[in-house]
Amino acid sequence: MHVCSVLFSGFFYFLSHGMAQSTDKMSLQMVSTVNNSSLLQPGFSLLNFDGHVFFFGQKGWPKRSCPTGVFLLDIKQNELKMKPAVFSKDSCYLPPLRYPALCTLRSDARANEYQYIIHGGKTPNNELSDKIYFMSLVSKTSKKIVFQCIEKDLGGDIPEARYGHTINVVHSRGKSMSVLFGGRMYTPLAQRTTEKWNSVVDCLPSVFLIDFEFGCCTSYILPELQDGLSFHVSIARDDTIYILGGHSLQNNTRSPNLYKLKIDLPLGSPSVTCTILPGGISVSSAIVTQVSDNEFVLVGGYHSDNQKRLACNTIVLEDSKIEIVESVSPEWTPDIKHCRMWFGCDMGKGSILLGIPGANKQIIPDANYFYILRCKGAEEDEEEELITQICSQTSSEDPGDSAPFEDSEEFCFSAEANSFDADDADTYNEDDEEDESETGYWITCCASCNIDINTWVPFYSTELNKPAMILCSSGAGHWVHAQCMDLSETILLRLSEANVKYFCNKHMDLNKGLQTPQKVMCLKKPPMKPLRKKKTMKLSTSTKRSFLRRLFE
Repeated sequence: MHVCSVLFSGFFYFLSHGMAQSTDKMSLQMVSTVNNSSLLQPGFSLLNFDGHVFFFGQKGWPKRSCPTGVFLLDIKQNELKMKPAVFSKDSCYLPPLRYPALCTLRSDARANEYQYIIHGGKTPNNELSDKIYFMSLVSKTSKKIVFQCIEKDLGGDIPEARYGHTINVVHSRGKSMSVLFGGRMYTPLAQRTTEKWNSVVDCLPSVFLIDFEFGCCTSYILPELQDGLSFHVSIARDDTIYILGGHSLQNNTRSPNLYKLKIDLPLGSPSVTCTILPGGISVSSAIVTQVSDNEFVLVGGYHSDNQKRLACNTIVLEDSKIEIVESVSPEWTPDIKHCRMWFGCDMGKGSILLGIPGANKQIIPDANYFYILRCKGAEEDEEEELITQICSQTSSEDPGDSAPFEDSEEFCFSAEANSFDADDADTYNEDDEEDESETGYWITCCASCNIDINTWVPFYSTELNKPAMILCSSGAGHWVHAQCMDLSETILLRLSEANVKYFCNKHMDLNKGLQTPQKVMCLKKPPMKPLRKKKTMKLSTSTKRSFLRRLFE
């Protein structure tokens, strides 16, 4: 009996631990990029449609080769290529937003068809967006993939423009609603000073409940949520959302709390409650990937501004409960261990795309090294429908805004990154594009230009986070800073309102010399009438002689 009990104990131990360890098997594989690594910068996000992963959110404005800014990530033989996608004719314009909140929206929890919700984020001009977009797949062939993008209008308590927040969809009593929380925003206009004009602050810890069916939004203030959070991890399952980690700018802390939001959608008004649970993790910039229907893996992030988090955790959701345990970490490479920062995004199906800064000796200065981390064994990598929605953010910004340790943004989606057999002729080639460093608001517009992105402060009352510019009509046209042209605010407003051509200080005299003088219309004078000749009398010879005699007598 004793031997049998030992055998059975060992057998059950194998079932409970050996099988669990199979999901903990992680493999790390380096991938090489082909002429496009500079587009993959911190702040990007990934979208998955029918098993194909698409890149969105490049650092600069889109160019001619891909005006949509959406690319297919084609991975073959450890090589990563980017192939441009197109939008339908009835689509709206979608700017390349970095650090937005994204999630999938389904008609119900187990529906096959879905679309993506995109809210907020930063444009290449560092402007914050408060718009909401819906992106869906219209058609797909071996050589062309067409998306539809629609902007949604909301009423009620509309969330402020922000970035670094999360959005999830909950299902309750046959209804669905979106829940938005956290993020950062620019300092309100009334509170700005010259020294801190472009500084960011935490958004208020309000929970926004969005009903897209009726286009209305309602905000809730919960006593359990005292501090604003950004770049946290949120996992939604049915009518519950778990919020883990995150960074607070006000306190400069990473929250160790684990919040549980429960949303009830009866026939009347919705009910939102919050509970603080034990067992949270003080982390920011973490990435979450789903390995099974109720199991997730938490990877990476930061313990503090100067300390990366190399540990990994397994998160299990069962019967309205959450369990977080430490799992076996992968064999990190020396480059990953010693790098100052890292960033990445969930590719779905237990795979994560990780990036680290490249060496200074590289030909392309903005190029990065990339790895694919697979968080489950090959035997488990099967085609399965992932129901739970994930949206994870990181406590980071781009290198121009903050410390390098806070330069990572991650978003998680439920799909696998498979190869896409398309013609290599459609591959995006970054070498064919113009040099973007010569365009934008931070150019050297003239010889005396002193506009610098690191020291610039607003000069005109109409400026917010970028300098005012005006187009010089000389030749093909070029942009100059209004401040460098010594334009007063009155003249600048007048030029912006009037439909007239403007010439910069350099081309003003040249333009005057090239101007053709206006043709002067001569007045037509009436022709002068010829003078009439006076009639003279003809005298005979005898008359003349008699006249002379009388004259001399």
